[in-house]
Amino acid sequence: MNFSSLALSSPLLQVLEELDFQTVTPIQAQSIPVLLQGRDLVGQAKTGSGKTAAFALPILERIRLQHRRLQALVLCPTRELCAQVAGELRRLGRRLPGLQVLVLAGGQPVRPQVNALEKGAHIAVGTPGRILDLLQRESLETRQLATVVLDEADRMLDMGFREDMERILGATPPTRQTVLFSATFPPDIEALSRTFQKQPARVTVVESEAAPDIQQLCYVCEPEEKTALLLRILRQYQPASAIVFCNLKATVAELTRALTAAGVGADGLQGDMEQSERDSVMAKFRNRSIRMLIATDVAGRGIDVEALDAVINFDLPSQPESYVHRIGRTGRAGRRGLAISIATPRDERKVETLEGATGVKLERASVESLPPAEAKDGASLEAAWETLFISAGRKDKMRPGDILGALTGEAGGLNAADIGKIEIHDHHAYVAVSKDLVRLALQRLRDGRIKGRKFRIERVR
Repeated sequence: MNFSSLALSSPLLQVLEELDFQTVTPIQAQSIPVLLQGRDLVGQAKTGSGKTAAFALPILERIRLQHRRLQALVLCPTRELCAQVAGELRRLGRRLPGLQVLVLAGGQPVRPQVNALEKGAHIAVGTPGRILDLLQRESLETRQLATVVLDEADRMLDMGFREDMERILGATPPTRQTVLFSATFPPDIEALSRTFQKQPARVTVVESEAAPDIQQLCYVCEPEEKTALLLRILRQYQPASAIVFCNLKATVAELTRALTAAGVGADGLQGDMEQSERDSVMAKFRNRSIRMLIATDVAGRGIDVEALDAVINFDLPSQPESYVHRIGRTGRAGRRGLAISIATPRDERKVETLEGATGVKLERASVESLPPAEAKDGASLEAAWETLFISAGRKDKMRPGDILGALTGEAGGLNAADIGKIEIHDHHAYVAVSKDLVRLALQRLRDGRIKGRKFRIERVR
């Protein structure tokens, strides 16, 4: 099926053509016609199935742009996923004049979000905690809400948001369209659907494509030897980009310190970090200024990084679903992936449970074959890039070309090959610079101007 066969308006079809969206995915083919009719829907599909566009396109089709009132609300489990969903809504709706999409998530000051709501917006994407906070402040007007989407509802339940979700749904008009997407359907999800949905259509997409090609290894050691073993694994496989998953925030902090002290380009991502800190860490990871991202499942939710060489389970997850979700981040786009788990002798039952649930036997690998934890023969695990922060972004009309020009032009004097990924946010930007030249780049940007103006420039540590 092609998008042109769906009952979508010409501005949306034009954007889909510009973005080279041609073939409708199964979840989109089954969901979009139902949602365009205004019916409630329960959709079961995994990340990467195209479900965001499946609910975003019907929302955009039904938005009345002339009424700058909140007409659709999307609830997501994490700030990162909120940003991704909002980005997709803006991208698909870029030919809808005046469209306003807000991100309402914790970790950022509430006052600018209250001010933005006062000015008016068509769509809000938020985390349950912040949405509930704004409702209690009476800053979020729900009377015009036509659609409420619960995205990754199972994860929100796992994170303890059930009561928040119920209170939010209870504060929205009974006439609303309620859309529920979830990768799994535990009894809690069924109960939520029964309570808040009206005869919903049920759409289930079974993954029919070939499973990604992922080599799954397991190393066994005593608990106190895990950090040293991780270093030996990293020296052996030399991943350019890897996520190391831990079960506890305290472990993330301890492991980040240990790896950094050992000369590894690493940083941690934790659920209680400020949004600005999370943005900096993720920018460093995306632009290869760090090679290892240490994270918990909650902090790692919604992270989408291309070309991930490896996923390492420093701690084995307790649920098979988490294991599948973790390792599914490697082996994408036709590349072979690598998933390594570190287990202790007490984890044997857990390993058997994972193998039973996935139907794949983890390959037991030999610890003796690994190199020592200390660096030998100049095999460095440091990153080749470093990141600079610039205090201007999209809202300041900053573009990647402006930053590249300032660094490589007459005043900057650097070669384009020494400049890496440039990332533009609303009010700030990040640029990766070759580690050997970062001091020079910093000085040139501070001494010079970008677009004829001075901005605050800092190294992101």
